[in-house]
Amino acid sequence: MSTVYDCRDTAQLLEGTREARRTLGRGALAVIPTDTVYGIAADAFSPRAVAALLDAKGRTRQAPPPVLIPGVASLDALAEDVPEPIRRVAETFWPGALTIILDARGSLDWDLGDTQGTVALRVPDETVARAVLEETGPLAVSSANRHGEPAATTVEQAREQLGDTVEVYLDDGPSRSGVSSTIIDATLFEQTGSVRIVRQGGVTAEQLAEVLGADAVLGLER
Repeated sequence: MSTVYDCRDTAQLLEGTREARRTLGRGALAVIPTDTVYGIAADAFSPRAVAALLDAKGRTRQAPPPVLIPGVASLDALAEDVPEPIRRVAETFWPGALTIILDARGSLDWDLGDTQGTVALRVPDETVARAVLEETGPLAVSSANRHGEPAATTVEQAREQLGDTVEVYLDDGPSRSGVSSTIIDATLFEQTGSVRIVRQGGVTAEQLAEVLGADAVLGLER
C-alpha cells in the first residue's frame, strides 16, 4: 500500500521526506512535487528502479526519463562537457523550468534507457524536491502520469493514475505553474554554437535568446 504525506505539515514533511529517501534508496518509487508538475522518481543509478518507473508510466526504453539534480554543481559530475555558454544558461534558469540535454559522462554506471549517450538534467525550483535530492543525489524523474494522460498537478491526480506502483507520495499542494519544463538539446553546441528547443515549456525561447543570443536558439521565431 502506498502512503501519502502532507508536506505542508511540519511533522509529516520530516517523516515523508525521510521515508521517500529510504524508499528510493532501496529501488522503489516515490512521487515528489516539483515547480512544474508532480514527478515520479527513481534512483537514477538503479536500472531496476528506472525500469519500474517506465513500467509504471507505461513507457518504453525509447522514452528515457530526465534526471533531477540538487544544484548546478552536479552538472560536471554527470555531463561530459559543459560549454561555458550552456553553464551560463543553467546558472540563469536553475532552479527552474528548464531541462538541458548534454552528453553523459561515459564513466557513469547507469541505465536510463535508450539515451544515445545523453542525459537530460534539471534543478527543480521546489523546496521539498530539493530536500530529497540533497539526500539521495540524482533522481530519474518523469511526470507523474500514465503515458498519454495529462501530467498530474496535484498528488491526488498522480495517485489516481499510478496507484500502488508508487510507495510514497509527497503532497505539497497544487503545482505552482502546472507547465512542464522547456527542454533544450545542447549536445551539438560546441560544433554549431546553438541549442535546439525540443519542447517549449516554462522558459521561453526569447528568455533563452537573452542569454545565448537569438542566432543560438533554434526554434525561435524571428
